[in-house]
This record gives sequence, C-alpha cells and structure tokens, in this order.
Amino acid sequence: MTESAKARARSIILTGASSGIGRALAGRLAAPGVSMLLIGRDSTRLGPVAEAAAAAGATAETAAVDVADRNAMQARLEAFDARFPVDLVIANAGISAGLEDGAMPEAAGVSDRVAAVNYLGMLHTVEPLLPRMIARRRGQVALMSSLAALRPHPDMPSYSATKAAVRAYGIALRGSMRPHGLEVSVICPGFVTSPMSARHLGFKPFEIPAERAADKIAAGLAARRALIAFPWPLVLLSWLGNRLPPALSDRFLEGFRARIAPDERGG
Repeated sequence: MTESAKARARSIILTGASSGIGRALAGRLAAPGVSMLLIGRDSTRLGPVAEAAAAAGATAETAAVDVADRNAMQARLEAFDARFPVDLVIANAGISAGLEDGAMPEAAGVSDRVAAVNYLGMLHTVEPLLPRMIARRRGQVALMSSLAALRPHPDMPSYSATKAAVRAYGIALRGSMRPHGLEVSVICPGFVTSPMSARHLGFKPFEIPAERAADKIAAGLAARRALIAFPWPLVLLSWLGNRLPPALSDRFLEGFRARIAPDERGG
C-alpha cells in the first residue's frame, strides 16, 4: 500500500489483532497520523502489537473484548468512533474448529462457539458502526472470510459454514451500502502461517507467512477490491471444485483431509 493509499484510512478498527493475520495487518496499516483500536481476547498479547503500531507512528489503543459480547463491543466501538470517526473497520476475529482424531460429529457446543465468534462477532463489529458511517457517507468495511467459504472443508463443517455466512453477508452488504457511499471488501485467504494454522494438522498447500498475507490484504483494501482472495491456485481449485459432480468433488478433497487440534488458548 502506498503512503497516499494509507492516508485514506486515518481511523481503523481491527478485531483479532493479537496474532496471525490481525497482528500482521496492524503493523502493515500503522502509519503517522493513523488512530487504531486493536481488539483481541488477550491484553498481554495485544500490548506488543500496539507498541509496534506506535513505533510506526500510529496512535494505538487496545481493548480486551470478546467479539461475541454484543454490548461490550458496541460500547467500545461507539466510544472510539466518537473520538476518531472510523474510516476502515476490519472484522478479522475468528476461531477454527473441526473434527478431532476422526471424531464425528464435532464436539457438543463447538458449533455454537464458532458461530458466536466467526459470524455473530463479525456482526457485533460492523453493526454499531454502520449507522455512523452511513451518516458520514464514507468508510470501508472489510470482512474476513476464507477459501473454505468457496469450497467447504469436510473436516471443518462449522468453520466452513460460518465463513460462508460471512462471505454471503459481505456480498449482500456491499450492494446495500453502495448507495450510501460505503465500500465493502470480503477477504478469502488460504493457508496463512499463524497459531490457527498450526492447529490444522494436514496438507496446507501454498501456505504463506502472515506478513505476506497482510501485504496482499492491504493492497486489496487500498484498491477497494470487492473480493480479496489468494493464493490464486487454491482459488481456482475452489472454483473448479464447485463445478465438478459432487461425488468427484468430494473425492478430490480426500487429499486435504486434516485433524484440527484443540485450541489450548480457549475458544
């Protein structure tokens, strides 16, 4: 992203900022004159992210808030927006889950938590800001989906479903917000090196570092792309997978079988 592109987003809210893509994005978007609210579950891990953003010249605040908590999110987002009218909100927070040791189905309660964070957490991030952005007739909304939304992964049913819901919501929101001057981008990354990816015990083709993913996302946001999807070989395979006969598509995905290790940090 060029310096002029950075200047278009002077007030940024980013959830899931404490690790992985979120942490890398915080560093990528930080710049002099930028105010940032970095949200995550762990204040200890958020601290160094804010320090790095401040070292890059940004004013960075942190909030240890669970995105599944609607009231806490609304209060924190509205308070920040009142002081720094938000130009860019990135609903990045998410958790993964899937089948463990071949268990079927997913453990009781897993789907509820995945939906609460990945889908409802996205809504809790976006909905409090939309009326304010609409009133200002400017702003950009970015929603973190996944290539699993394009072709659901058989070992990650709940994760795939919630990411597909995020993508569908983003596509619908894009059309409804355009007349109000707002832009919406849906982000669909493939495998990105992160604590979440480390729990994916299986084939991870074309995996890239979080910093490289952040570069791609930042460039896509600066270009105001409606869809930011990468890497292109997996995007193409996902597209083809949806056009094959179901039996053949399912057989092809056998090569991507994986076990999802429990999240030791908690859901």
